[in-house]
Amino acid sequence: MTKARNPHIGSTLDDFLKEEGIHEESQAQAIKEVIAWQLAEAMKARKMSRARMAVLLKTSRTQVNRLLDPTHDITLSSLQRAAALVGRKVRLDLV
Repeated sequence: MTKARNPHIGSTLDDFLKEEGIHEESQAQAIKEVIAWQLAEAMKARKMSRARMAVLLKTSRTQVNRLLDPTHDITLSSLQRAAALVGRKVRLDLV
């Protein structure tokens, strides 16, 4: 009697996402979530409210909410400006 082997045992999450055709989309969403979280944490560390961030960025609080919402796309320049205000830099690598 032989057991049926699960074809997904031993595969990686990346392999599974590629098989499902959602690898790039999932990866982009994960990156946006991490960046939004890091920016929010840096704001907390500096005791900076969203309203204060909006004033410093010379934009609306709604725009800051979008910046911190990983479901929205943001420009690199907006991200760089916000990062600089909390003492951080944006670093991108193509691999």
